[in-house]
Amino acid sequence: MAISRRLAALENDLGVRLFHRTTRSVSLTPEGEVFLPHAKTMLHASETARATLKGDTGTASGVLRVTAPSVFGQTVIMPLLPVLMQENPALSIDLTLSDSIVDIVGMGIDVAIRIATIRDSALVARSLAPNPRVVCASPDYLARHGKPALLEELRHHPCIALHAMPWWSFTKNGEPITIRAQGPFSANSVEAVRTACKQGMGLAMLTYWDVRQEINEGSLQQVDFEDAMPEQLSVTAVLPTRQRVPHRVRLFIDRLEAALKSKAGAAGATL
Repeated sequence: MAISRRLAALENDLGVRLFHRTTRSVSLTPEGEVFLPHAKTMLHASETARATLKGDTGTASGVLRVTAPSVFGQTVIMPLLPVLMQENPALSIDLTLSDSIVDIVGMGIDVAIRIATIRDSALVARSLAPNPRVVCASPDYLARHGKPALLEELRHHPCIALHAMPWWSFTKNGEPITIRAQGPFSANSVEAVRTACKQGMGLAMLTYWDVRQEINEGSLQQVDFEDAMPEQLSVTAVLPTRQRVPHRVRLFIDRLEAALKSKAGAAGATL
């Protein structure tokens, strides 16, 4: 009943009905749909303020909202979460995996893990680890078609392109250069491109952390060019602001950075 009274008071204050009520169900009105994201933002701000006042002592608490690329989130972030949540029982995690750039301010995201150049100067970015692009192919494909040694030889090979990245970026003679990835197969997800590459359908350009395990296991081989180097990127943590960053956010970023360094070191990676 207390919740019903508070909702009724909110509706009176706003001057609109937010919910359709029946004896069996409650659903949002169109006005309620409009108000919901703003309410979530206000709740998130309240949680952040409370967590900030508690300082960095003790365990992390509250809701940690994270977004990350799909493959990176599944292979790198997910393995960290069971221990993190076990050590911090008052912590909840809301993870959004997407290969699209989302509006972290509008969605109330605490931290976005991105593998891209950060163009929004209003955001706060912290580089966590190198993540260069890697051209790779299956051992079977290279045995059948040979390994290209020069960048111009790419045109003799089918390239598996991401829909969002039809142009592959390199540095040649100190200058940036792009090559259009051409081939009979393309896909909208990193998972599909990686799978097609492992199946011998052509060459793919992905990032190191997308194919690290496959290269270590031997199901994919890295293709290095004598006259060019793929674009050098990094794993970056992006925050909506540097002000009043909650302990749970700093803890998550520190854990992720330590895991990246540990995995790269264990693999003997030279990035």
